[in-house]
Amino acid sequence: MTTAPNPTPRILVLNGPNLNLLGTREPAVYGATTLADVEALCRDAAQQKGAEAECRQSNHEGQLIDWIHEAGVAHRAGQLAGVVFNAGAYTHTSVALHDAIKGSGVPVIEVHISNVHARESFRHHSWLSPVAAGIVVGFGVDGYVLAIEGLLRKARPAP
Repeated sequence: MTTAPNPTPRILVLNGPNLNLLGTREPAVYGATTLADVEALCRDAAQQKGAEAECRQSNHEGQLIDWIHEAGVAHRAGQLAGVVFNAGAYTHTSVALHDAIKGSGVPVIEVHISNVHARESFRHHSWLSPVAAGIVVGFGVDGYVLAIEGLLRKARPAP
């Protein structure tokens, strides 16, 4: 009896508003790494763990919600391990993204490049954290790598 090989786990990496400005926006806070660099880092990190990462960015809340919904469908079909999500400022304002994550059932790891708790008080509250499977904050762009590893560990429990 032969068993079919396990498909390569897939991860969706979502970046929200203004993250397309990485490398030029507030480099003292976010560093000099561009979004293209972050996406390459994510693809490489996933590949090193035997997975694939698809990266998307939007400045539009509705687009991010649609992608979360699609991710939920793919996750239920066994086609997606989950989502690594830096929602940017929507983290602190979007009940709609909270509801999309909760309603879709897809595991989401919330990522922030900076330590949001050491910044302005309005950044201290996250609408996403209560529905996230995990949170990575303040490790710079290396936080994406940590999030990918954590998501894959949750998707592939230890034997």
